[in-house]
Amino acid sequence: MDQRLALVLQLVLFTLPLMLLLSYLFKRFSSPNKNLPPGPFRWPLIGNTNLNLGETQTHLSLCDLSRKYGPMMMLKFGTTDPLMVASSHEAAAEILKTHDRICSSRYPPNSVKAPGYFEHTMVWADCSEYWKMVRRMWRTELFSTKMLDSQASIREEKVGELLMFLRRKEGQVVQLSDEVFGCIINVLGGIIFDRNVYDYERKVDNEKGMKGLLRQLMEVASVPDLADLYPILGPFDLQRLRRLSSKYVKMINEYWADIVKEKRASKDHSRNNFLDILIQADFTDAQIDALFLDIFGAGSDTNSCTIEWAMSELIKNPDKLLKLEDELANVIGHGREVRDFHLENLPYLHACIKETLRLHPPLPFLLPHKVSETCQMMNYTIPKNSQIVVNAYAIHRDPRVWEDPLSFKPERFLNSSLDYQGNDFHYIPFGGGRRVCPALNMASKINRFLLASLVHNFEWSLPNEMKSNELDMQDAFTPVLVKAVPLSVMPRAKFRNVECT
Repeated sequence: MDQRLALVLQLVLFTLPLMLLLSYLFKRFSSPNKNLPPGPFRWPLIGNTNLNLGETQTHLSLCDLSRKYGPMMMLKFGTTDPLMVASSHEAAAEILKTHDRICSSRYPPNSVKAPGYFEHTMVWADCSEYWKMVRRMWRTELFSTKMLDSQASIREEKVGELLMFLRRKEGQVVQLSDEVFGCIINVLGGIIFDRNVYDYERKVDNEKGMKGLLRQLMEVASVPDLADLYPILGPFDLQRLRRLSSKYVKMINEYWADIVKEKRASKDHSRNNFLDILIQADFTDAQIDALFLDIFGAGSDTNSCTIEWAMSELIKNPDKLLKLEDELANVIGHGREVRDFHLENLPYLHACIKETLRLHPPLPFLLPHKVSETCQMMNYTIPKNSQIVVNAYAIHRDPRVWEDPLSFKPERFLNSSLDYQGNDFHYIPFGGGRRVCPALNMASKINRFLLASLVHNFEWSLPNEMKSNELDMQDAFTPVLVKAVPLSVMPRAKFRNVECT
């Protein structure tokens, strides 16, 4: 038995490098493409894998490289398809507008291909008929103006629960992103199936609960996978990342399994939430699981890190914070609670969120696109099956477009027509084209309501008598752009009794 195992290992060790070399030579000499985008020298077999991009500073490394090689740059990692990095609004427009149709497929990493999830995901799916059908349903039954207005009471209730928790923590240090994360998944849980999924007081359980599992799933997705560099290794899952993500996916699905089962057994045919709508549309349990995970996964970390960055920038810039506090006091009133209908009359609040998303886009490279056929972009040939990422981080800080681009200046968005819809390609925090985030209007509502509530109801101080100008603002790519040092703050309630308006 030992001799057989040794023989198998010797065979693998001999044949694997040979297969990798043959794969490289086939791609290297069978490709007729000329006039490819510039980029660093690519070594045989490893390509640009030797580049030190930094585990959490990839966004900064690619910005540096784009300054050297230009707004459309080509990289190659292992034997996989080439990676094109677009770092200007002109290049983004070619991808998200001019060639939107052939660039609308996704390039999923190996770790997200968990069986049972990957077959039904919307986030990583190509633009199939199923994708189009579900996207239409999302837009009409979940993210339309009518539905967002009907969800106002849920947002107010769940944010109210967060505010009550923070009042109990007055004078104590809280890690703001954790509590905001919990609030957001409770908002989503209320909209989707009328249940809370996060308990502010049960910290141990929450680390093993949905919040902890979603974070762990994100961490797995951020680990470099050999199978993404050498696709021939994909079936072997050598780092066990796909198996690990499958484990977390199953554990997360268990959170709503009984809710779905109970709803299917019920004779209640009302349409009170999104689960009701999916069941009445004959979606299978597997499809429901994948769609729920898409919504919770995409909507939690991205929004919580936006609030953390917004609060950090306001604390760092007390003149901006004072201006926002004045607007909130004038529109809402001293000692009155923030209501959803106030949001449309708070332009400086909206400008603060927009400026936060400009400086700190949650997904600095959006999500990777795949080119379905060879085309010309920026006067270069882009081969079929290339992976393309749009470097929103670089575009949002381009000094050709933005005055004083590294400074937090919400005023730049006042009296401006710039919005989130993906039509202005120098401002694309939610992407653009047919793959623009379908939940962008919901995200805007949640972010504005949360920020307004936190600023209007509390005064915030840093622990250990830290001064605002000492606040660490370094970021980290994880793959969401988070603060490298999470924001820890101490809340103090401004009002003892809050009146309903």
